[in-house]
Amino acid sequence: MSVSLILASASPRRQELLRQAAIPFLVDAADVDETCDLPAEQAVAELSRRKAAASRRKHPESFILAADTLVAVDGRSLGKPATPAEARAMLQSLSGRTHTVCTGVSVLSPDDELFTDTDVSHVTFDPMTDAEIDAYVACGEPMDKAGAYAIQGRAALWIRRMDGSPSGVIGLPLDLVRRLLLKAGFPLFS
Repeated sequence: MSVSLILASASPRRQELLRQAAIPFLVDAADVDETCDLPAEQAVAELSRRKAAASRRKHPESFILAADTLVAVDGRSLGKPATPAEARAMLQSLSGRTHTVCTGVSVLSPDDELFTDTDVSHVTFDPMTDAEIDAYVACGEPMDKAGAYAIQGRAALWIRRMDGSPSGVIGLPLDLVRRLLLKAGFPLFS
């Protein structure tokens, strides 16, 4: 039997990060209730655990990798915007300020040992004019991103500073993934 890693996410950004790291994987996005009233750092850990558990049912003999990302500002979690107006409001709340990006990662081994941790980064935006926000929202990029932006896309034009993991802000902190996969016994370097 070959060892397989299931990525319990449909995120093209997470898939690209794993490809860049030369980690072989299969995609099977977990469908879970993402309602969670916990603070962002705790919520992303809980949601990644839910995704790993949901994926386990379909892949009982595989390693499971699951993640969840939230942006937090003023103690409020910002997930993916549902409308352009919501994206605009999120970007206005981030403009000229520092916010937190939390990414929870869970790895579930074939013998059901669960390893979970959270990466926390801080991102500072330059001020954005209303015209800049409107143009950015109109390009469509904010609509499927936590906090309504992507550092690897056009939003990089406004990022003044980032303290933490670039891949964590994108949605999958590769250093944390490496540590959790090794703890779970995944043959990462074999």
